[in-house]
Amino acid sequence: MPIPSQMQAIEISTPGGPEVLRPGRRPVPSPAAGEVLIEIAAAGVNRPDVLQRKGGYAPPPGASDIPGLEVAGTIVALGPQVNEWKISDEVCALVTGGGYAEYVAAPAVQCLPVPQGLTLEQAASLPETFFTVWVNVFERGALKGDETLLVQGGSSGIGVTAIQMARALGHRVFVTAGTAEKCAACEKLGATRAINYRTEDFVAVIKQLTGGHGVDVILDMVGGDYVPRELACLAVDGRLSLIAFLGGSKTSLDLSDILRRRLTITGSALRPRPVEFKATVARALREKVWPLIEAGKIRPVIYRTFGLEEAAAAHTLMESSEHVGKIMLSVRKKN
Repeated sequence: MPIPSQMQAIEISTPGGPEVLRPGRRPVPSPAAGEVLIEIAAAGVNRPDVLQRKGGYAPPPGASDIPGLEVAGTIVALGPQVNEWKISDEVCALVTGGGYAEYVAAPAVQCLPVPQGLTLEQAASLPETFFTVWVNVFERGALKGDETLLVQGGSSGIGVTAIQMARALGHRVFVTAGTAEKCAACEKLGATRAINYRTEDFVAVIKQLTGGHGVDVILDMVGGDYVPRELACLAVDGRLSLIAFLGGSKTSLDLSDILRRRLTITGSALRPRPVEFKATVARALREKVWPLIEAGKIRPVIYRTFGLEEAAAAHTLMESSEHVGKIMLSVRKKN
């Protein structure tokens, strides 16, 4: 089929609430050197998309202003210097923007094959959270051996990925969640213990569960006044890895505790990192994590799927925090 010159896309008409997401028409992008053009079947909805919609997370220079950081679909065109893919290959991909559309140009090295046994929609739910968890838990957080992990927000897209990935690689995982139902869902996915942060003190529970030792790595999306409490949860030589600050970007710390127990506070934002960095992450995932997905040890967790034109409703659900797992947009129906 010929590639059209125009496509449907979801535009941010002005910073604001979900209602500012509106369908529009855009030119179909042309893949540059090292890029492929993907006809999108499905795209994931993520917290950074919400921040961008509100005006708090601008796209990096040169990136599309269309929201959407992960997609899956079929390659329909190749840019110069692309040798690892061919037209008609089905892939999922991490992108810096442009996912809420019918087509997107993606760096070829940021594409991964659809894991055997998964649909395109399921594959589209993987890139953003899998890249993020791998970088922040296993690279920056350096989770290894028999070490333990605490995930704040275990029922989120990031959370369900972190639970399963760490569990499949042999680690005990503790999580926090806001309802008994979410806690039960996290434990069903493999969490050793889910802590209801509305009714329990996660610091006290972690101390009790670990015999006073603490956890080795914490993956945090909250920030704010959670940070000093998280440091109290860490074992000696523990690492706190920050990926967002839903609870605020400022906090107050006792630095002597960091020195005395040799604690590390780190963090990262994935979107502005260069293509070369993301390529190394893609290779690590393909080698170490994709086999676990194909073996059934890690599975996509999709809460609800909306049509592309329903992006505003998808953002409303995201901001309600009612979901367990990923929220998706169906762009084109493919088997």
